[in-house]
Amino acid sequence: MKLLSVNSPEFAAYGKVLSGLELAPLLEALSKTPVPEDVVYVASAPELEATVSMDALQTVAFGELPIQVGYCNGHNHLLNAVEYHRCSELNIAATDAILLLGRQQDIAADFTYETAKMEAFLLPAGTGVEIYGTTLHYAPCGVEGKGFQVAIVLPRGTNGALTKAHGGDGEDKLLAANNKWLIGHAEGGLPAGSFIGLVGDNLDTEA
Repeated sequence: MKLLSVNSPEFAAYGKVLSGLELAPLLEALSKTPVPEDVVYVASAPELEATVSMDALQTVAFGELPIQVGYCNGHNHLLNAVEYHRCSELNIAATDAILLLGRQQDIAADFTYETAKMEAFLLPAGTGVEIYGTTLHYAPCGVEGKGFQVAIVLPRGTNGALTKAHGGDGEDKLLAANNKWLIGHAEGGLPAGSFIGLVGDNLDTEA
């Protein structure tokens, strides 16, 4: 895949680079989190939320909305699925990482999505970005086979367990967790019951 930068003009359709926030304490704590051979997502990590970065993220970046700061770490080079939220998500990288991004506006009426529409962006170590609520995304990918460490900042409760039944023929069948709508790829290894609607290749950043 062609690899763009989050500092390129093309990224503006998906998000923006963060500035004016004190991220160094968060990045230091993030660098000490585990990097497994697969991918791990922790929605709320006390060691990250205890840093002084937490106040700036909640007060400035999210306008005092209660937030959770967690991480997505590991080794990955495949798309596997796309998700979106009803809000922005912040990605703050302690290592270089690749973000595969698309536009919610390109989801078809039957909730399928063509993976060829996605673009790849390099998120350099030490950089934070806001991913807009209409941006399709999923787990980051590593660079040149290396592991990645990316802090994930979202409104508190996002990605928590659902308490009611969901389904039907509309968008509700995509709901996989609190504030998380998911479209999976047939080769993505998602749990049974996940909506499979990605059309085309399961994108591979190493291909």
